[in-house]
Amino acid sequence: KSTSADVFQEAVSVADVVLWAALYPLLLQDSYLTRFPSAGELRSVRGWFERVGDLAACQAAANRVLHGKGVEALKTFLQKHPATQTQRRDSPTNATEAEVAEHVITVEEIEEAAQIWSEGLKSSPAVTERKHPVLPQEGKRNVLLPSALPYVNNVPHLGNLIGCVLSADVFARYGRLRGWNLLYICGTDEYGTATENKAREEGLTPQEICDKYHAIHADIYQWFQIDFDFFGRTTTKQQTEIAQDIFWRLHERGFLLEDTVEQLRCESCQRFLADRFVEGECPHCRYPEARGDQCDKCGRLINAVELRNPQCKVCKETPVICSSKHLFLNLPKLEDELEQWLDKSTSSGDWTLNARHITRSWIRDGLKPRCITRDLQWGTPVPHEDYKEKVFYVWFDAPIGYLSITANYTDQWEKWWKNPQQVELYNFMAKDNVPFHSVVFPCSLLGAQDNYTLVNHLIATEYLNYEDTKFSKSRGVGVFGDMAKDTGIPSDVWRFYLLYLRPEGQDSAFSWSDMALKNNSELLNNLGNFINRAGMFVSKFFDGCVPEMLLNEDDKRLIAQVRWELKQYIQLLDKVRIRDALKCILNISRHGNQYMQLNEPWKKIKGGDGDRRRAGTVTGVSVNVACLLSAVLEPYMPSVSHTIRQQLQAPHTCVSAMLQNTGTFICTLPAGHRIGAVSPLFQKLENEQIEVLRKRFGGQQVCKRHLSIINQGSPGNKLRGLKAQKADKSVIDDEVEKLLQLKKQLSLAEGKNPEPAAQKGKKK
Repeated sequence: KSTSADVFQEAVSVADVVLWAALYPLLLQDSYLTRFPSAGELRSVRGWFERVGDLAACQAAANRVLHGKGVEALKTFLQKHPATQTQRRDSPTNATEAEVAEHVITVEEIEEAAQIWSEGLKSSPAVTERKHPVLPQEGKRNVLLPSALPYVNNVPHLGNLIGCVLSADVFARYGRLRGWNLLYICGTDEYGTATENKAREEGLTPQEICDKYHAIHADIYQWFQIDFDFFGRTTTKQQTEIAQDIFWRLHERGFLLEDTVEQLRCESCQRFLADRFVEGECPHCRYPEARGDQCDKCGRLINAVELRNPQCKVCKETPVICSSKHLFLNLPKLEDELEQWLDKSTSSGDWTLNARHITRSWIRDGLKPRCITRDLQWGTPVPHEDYKEKVFYVWFDAPIGYLSITANYTDQWEKWWKNPQQVELYNFMAKDNVPFHSVVFPCSLLGAQDNYTLVNHLIATEYLNYEDTKFSKSRGVGVFGDMAKDTGIPSDVWRFYLLYLRPEGQDSAFSWSDMALKNNSELLNNLGNFINRAGMFVSKFFDGCVPEMLLNEDDKRLIAQVRWELKQYIQLLDKVRIRDALKCILNISRHGNQYMQLNEPWKKIKGGDGDRRRAGTVTGVSVNVACLLSAVLEPYMPSVSHTIRQQLQAPHTCVSAMLQNTGTFICTLPAGHRIGAVSPLFQKLENEQIEVLRKRFGGQQVCKRHLSIINQGSPGNKLRGLKAQKADKSVIDDEVEKLLQLKKQLSLAEGKNPEPAAQKGKKK
């Protein structure tokens, strides 16, 4: 229980203000608390009530409502704002939570919104073209935005896209529209065991694998309209130089330890097994497919030797434990400095709740030295004579890729990365990457003591699953980036749906039926219907010219509602609440549809002069709302946004004008403005189409791939080549097993018995 002293010391929160307002009619009356026998124990409540009421904002609200007439005036105020004006809106996090009541628009807000709207585009900021290289500027908000680097060893699936690059792209586009000086960089993470493993699987060198998949990633992101300033890679000389420089600075300042560690070694493969070459049962949650560095189910970091029943992922043999000498980053020695920085960053920046919790759990459990070297060939070489056969561990090396990719973009990279006074750093990632970005990487930079820019805002998502299971390339389950464009569904629709179900507070799941529902209801019937009707009415009834607008109270109320949603949109996106801000866009469109349905311009246009003028006003206001929608859609659906402005022939400055400051809804298409040809923005997704796609991505497409591989004869050719070269029997046996498995899966896909039929005359 809190004492009254405790209560007085606590900061006032939003919850305090909401509760204060709800209890105001009761606690304003001095007699209320004295009605209870234990009133003396409620003195702390009275103290809390008075403390919150002393806030200037609360006093101003009470004066505006009551006008000094006491609590009875509240009845009059409520009568002027009937409950019929309160609608329900979508929950900002998920459908199971309580819905939030819509904002009640005041008379003052209505008049202010109408006045600002009527001023139009008089003082809009000029649209400036991006010039490269983008560098920090004095007096500007300089935002450095690196998205988590995707592994180069595979094709990214929808969950990978929403977890980092797509979320970051929305925020980057939004920031540029707001006039921030923003640099958005990304690239493929190319070193480490994952790449070695993939190279072994495909019979290529690690460099060939990197070249192949870097190009695949770049093509996928281009199709999804990810607008990087620069998309690089980590296999560069800049990566080697910067990583080795940080290493030496840590070494010289005494932040590295040397220790002999136990590692798993596969005697069959004759090598130590790095983390991703080994799999086994998690020692904490018993998940059977935990990796050698982390369990995907419980999220705990583990050492490979802790795994139960470990297996080499290459040959499936059981490895043995051996010793090897390695270098460690001395995290305990950096813990005090890390905590000081974390307190400052998490209190002043926007860190998602999961990022805070994961980071604090690491600190709470006590930091331990973290190994930064590995027994591999493919990686950044350790520049130390005693460790010349080793490379840097990927989680020491990979985040340094942000610096080296920036260095490949501009030789003035230090203006971004050694400039914490002028630069804000945002990081976007899935939650499993959090500890490396909030503890390990910051400790590396803090220990280097070279004035590095550290993360100010850490944005982490939960996981996106596929239907009722996980994405799996090997099983052919789920949509991967290179497959999305083959569905015939535009990339903007993919972007919309992924952002609509972005896993901000908890895991979410991609669903074909839900995608069709959201496309047909939110895009087609809500957004597309409103924008298309507004434009078509201008074309059909007013010869393509925006009619004169004579605003009445209904029009002004709509303008105020739309303005409020715009302000919410900006407040949410400023805090990187991407999914919630998308709901504001849909609410604006919903307001527009309701406005048109209520005023029925299609009927009034057939009436007398007064009705025709009314139809003109409704049409003119509606087409201006459509123009605003093109602006707020730009970060989410860039092609659709551009198409809307093209159809409306909207001024180039309209987007930046309406997204400046806290949001300004203005008349950007005045009376007499001529629009272009109008056409539908979206197409319906039919049930038959969705069923075909569900089956196609539910696990069967892998069988088609196997059939293609077998028909091409590549496994057989490879097997014959190995035999001709007199390769080791274990290697040949491995290829035989792969070929048999492919044929078995093909038989299952064709509905045949995969087991060979018994020969006639033989006993089973």
